[in-house]
Amino acid sequence: MNYLVLSETGLATARRLQNELGGVIHAYGKRVQTDDARPFEDVGAAIGDLFHGGEPLVALCAAGIIIRHLSPHLSTKHEDAPVIALAEDGTAIVPLLGGHHGGNALARDIGKILNLAPAITTASDTMFNVALDEPPQGWCLANPGDVKNFVATLRDGAAVTITGEADWLANSNIPQADSAALHITVTDEPSQGDGQHLVYHRRNLALGIGCERRTDGQEMIALIEHTLAEANLSPLSLAGLFSLDLKADEAALHEAAAHFNIPARFLDLATLQAQEDRLPNPSVVVKTEVGIAGVAEAAALSVGGELLVEKQKSKRATCAISRSSGIIDPNAHGQARGHLSIVGIGPGRADWRTGAAEAAIRRADIIVGYSLYLELIADLVKDKDCRAYNLGEEETRVAAAIELAATGQNVALVSSGDAGVFAMGALAHELLDRDDTPAHWDRISVELSPGISAMQAAALRVGAPLGHDFCAISLSDLLTPREVILKRVVAAASADFVIAFYNPVSKRRRDLLAIARDLLLRHRPEDTPVILARNLGRADEQITAMPLTHLQVDDVDMLTLVMVGSSETRARKRGDGTWSVYTPRGYAAKGTELIKEA
Repeated sequence: MNYLVLSETGLATARRLQNELGGVIHAYGKRVQTDDARPFEDVGAAIGDLFHGGEPLVALCAAGIIIRHLSPHLSTKHEDAPVIALAEDGTAIVPLLGGHHGGNALARDIGKILNLAPAITTASDTMFNVALDEPPQGWCLANPGDVKNFVATLRDGAAVTITGEADWLANSNIPQADSAALHITVTDEPSQGDGQHLVYHRRNLALGIGCERRTDGQEMIALIEHTLAEANLSPLSLAGLFSLDLKADEAALHEAAAHFNIPARFLDLATLQAQEDRLPNPSVVVKTEVGIAGVAEAAALSVGGELLVEKQKSKRATCAISRSSGIIDPNAHGQARGHLSIVGIGPGRADWRTGAAEAAIRRADIIVGYSLYLELIADLVKDKDCRAYNLGEEETRVAAAIELAATGQNVALVSSGDAGVFAMGALAHELLDRDDTPAHWDRISVELSPGISAMQAAALRVGAPLGHDFCAISLSDLLTPREVILKRVVAAASADFVIAFYNPVSKRRRDLLAIARDLLLRHRPEDTPVILARNLGRADEQITAMPLTHLQVDDVDMLTLVMVGSSETRARKRGDGTWSVYTPRGYAAKGTELIKEA
């Protein structure tokens, strides 16, 4: 959830809500100065970006501001994210969009915190005390496109005949009659419905699945569809797909779950074995292979109470379906496939984070990282479970993140810069690739989200020194022998690459940078431009330029990136005091001075 504030008054109200509901505050930088919010300069652009992010937006400003800026971005009522206009002082709440997709519920939650009744204007809520296009958790409307016509007829005075049981409908103010113009059906059978007939499905069916390794996803989907059709069951009544935890990384299972828009959950062997005496079609072969005489039937029985459809087979997969007397909460059974997002958060500035990185952090249940990195994303993780580690605990940190993911959690492992550049991405894949890697680690899904590297940020701060061929070299000898590091420095120097030096010095390692400088001076001019970029993107950022011969170790620390130009790199100080450093795309005759005052 996001809060957009344009004033100090709005900031105070947003903080009050954030303490109760979580979320991220975005503040108009020209009027609001604070360290606990993400700044923006263009109100219209910020509103559009936040809306397209797909998360609920609480805008603490006049409703007209939101309406004017959102009008070009609107799609359909079924796609638009919830948007709520909230008076800066918290005295009025109006859900503008997505009322039946979480907006009205959020407005009511805000109202409870502010002791205020929201101005909910959606017709079915106000007249009938029910949102027909937003059924409760565990229910599904088969024909949402027909709700508009249905509600219009209902508002004109028509009554409704309800077939089947649903407490939330029975407790509403919908006028009912035994024989009426409108009809609502509650069923687990397939039914189309129309503008005079709404069809609701209770999510009370558990789909158990077993399969061989690398089963084709389309084969599995076809088996499930055939089984549902033969049993006259609607796929909209499926609460989830359930299988043995050994299959958590089976692509076909996740393809099938996505096809039917249901979660995939994985049960441990002991849970399935508890159902072994109830299996109508036990298999000795399957028992020998995985320890249970039937995965599909055992998984279905573990979740639902009654086996409705016994094991059905395709060439490489099996499925079974059970039915529960009530709604099935899939999250109460087994665990999801764990997911590890390895996220680069950029050099430090909030507006230098990529959208993919922020989205991964928001989706995560747990955030793992070096304590400084967690401080840099404090605006994103205030309501998250954060696990902080010290510098030097890299392998411990990565192993902990993988283990948490292996328990079914969605984990974000954060690195500064880009996670794949001298960061946690390579170490995570190395740990997953070791011979002694725990078997359950290999079942998680892994994704790297891009970030702006320190090398990129430093270059763009001064111009375009990376405009031609370049390389990056770490001067840390903790994991790489010194002779290998120096061999690479010589090779890069002789090849005339622009070089970005990461980890240039430490408290105990003070000589490698000086040695590298002297090696470079053998291959390029003394006035070759050098950029020192310290604390990039942070309040105390320092960017300096100098000739290579002036580079001194004492001017550099572990928070500094050192970039050395090629023999073709030019640098000059402009009239306003900023640097213009660039490396031409092609080689050309150089002037006599590469660093000069404007």
